Amino acid sequence: MQFLDFEKPIEDLFEQLEKVRESAEKTGVDMSDTISKIEDKISSQRKKIYSKLSDWQKVQLSRHPERPYTNHYIEIIFDKFQEMHGDRNVGDDKAIIGGFAEMGDQTYMVVGHQKGVNTKLRKYRNFGMANPEGYRKALRLMKLAEKFNKPIICFIDTPGAFPGLEAEERGQGEAIARNIFEMMQLKVPVICIIIGEGASGGALGIGIGDKVVMLENTWYSVISPESCSSILWRSWDYKEQAAEQLKLTSKHMSKFGLVDHVINEPEGGAHTDPVKMAKSIKRYIKKTTEELSAIAPQERINTRIEKFSEMGFYDEATT
Repeated sequence: MQFLDFEKPIEDLFEQLEKVRESAEKTGVDMSDTISKIEDKISSQRKKIYSKLSDWQKVQLSRHPERPYTNHYIEIIFDKFQEMHGDRNVGDDKAIIGGFAEMGDQTYMVVGHQKGVNTKLRKYRNFGMANPEGYRKALRLMKLAEKFNKPIICFIDTPGAFPGLEAEERGQGEAIARNIFEMMQLKVPVICIIIGEGASGGALGIGIGDKVVMLENTWYSVISPESCSSILWRSWDYKEQAAEQLKLTSKHMSKFGLVDHVINEPEGGAHTDPVKMAKSIKRYIKKTTEELSAIAPQERINTRIEKFSEMGFYDEATT
């Protein structure tokens, strides 16, 4: 298990626990009482640390290298998954995966960012930063779901759309804008779940739905704290201050009315118990799909458009 800098007290306790277990195994001495006490201390320390996480620490947690990604959730939540590839134009973007998935007797179209679990796979997945063909693949699959009247699930976890020259040449902005426009009008239920990072247009490209929800230790913002810091202060040294000012956590997003629900994570974060986290997401998907399916398609579309139209603060100038 890997630990973040603010989890040092927990890491020390885990080291103690490992030593006691090794000693018990070598000597054959019953140390169950000692092990139990250390485990209680770990639980207590976790509660203490996680009850007062800063916004920057939550950003760090959303990027934890052991945090479950889209593929993890697909494997646990759904009974079957058939991945589909390509945008039928340029190629197959590995940063976005998608395909039909079965949960009991219900079939879904699942689309999501995929970062990769090690250095080789992260490079292969472009660190979850999609090119235009990724967003066009996602839209192709969502339109296919609409044709066969299947609900859509979008898992969002990206540091942003790929900012390379070739992406701009192939119409990155247009691809994201097209997805936003088309997703507003999809006739099937759409549920968007932010499972890690939700950065800028990269998240919005598959982030328009009847319900947009966040896991507890995730963030959703027009810009990352590091990029914000580099713009305002010409340095990444102020990323913690930027995170506080951006108000990007699930708590803030819920308060502002920008997301519909926050799904609680296991103690210590989603990576400490991926199965438990997946089960919580599965329960939410099943319950919400039933609720949305009971609403007429045009009513869902009107509600979706109205919800996003009311976001933000603005004044109208009078002449």
